[in-house]
Amino acid sequence: MSESAIDITRQVGVVLGRRSLDNPWIDHMWVAQALLYPAPEAEAGTLLSKDEALALVYAGPATIELFVSETANYRDNLLSGAPGLWVAARSRSDGGIPEFVRVTADPTEGEAYFESGSDIVAALPMPAELNAWITAFVDEYHVERVFLKRKRDGKGGKQRGGQGGGGA
Repeated sequence: MSESAIDITRQVGVVLGRRSLDNPWIDHMWVAQALLYPAPEAEAGTLLSKDEALALVYAGPATIELFVSETANYRDNLLSGAPGLWVAARSRSDGGIPEFVRVTADPTEGEAYFESGSDIVAALPMPAELNAWITAFVDEYHVERVFLKRKRDGKGGKQRGGQGGGGA
């Protein structure tokens, strides 16, 4: 690693949309709409625009944190052709602006939030400045790990040759 350590966190602003619904059980739903970088100085809850169907609200800042152990996932995201950032949030019982769980550049983490039942999970386009930051992080810290497939002898699953494994 070089002496020029790359910052591992960035603040983004999250814009959520409150969609009006014609539904007998719920009158609205929240959806992630956009990420703003850098995060603006606006207060969380600031109304950005409103029409009959959709109100855009600045939900506040969120921190993206990068981890050296996840560089392969970040690289795959960057090479996907449409790099994104995943926003996960939970609705509040009082109907107010949802609470953030996380904003991440790791697609497997984004999928995990979807599977865990977070109310709002969306992949949003990654701003160019964040793409450059994550690319620099991957370039600096990624170490390719070689996958070694173990060989089995076909009789009870014992390993052949190499190290370890049961059997003589």
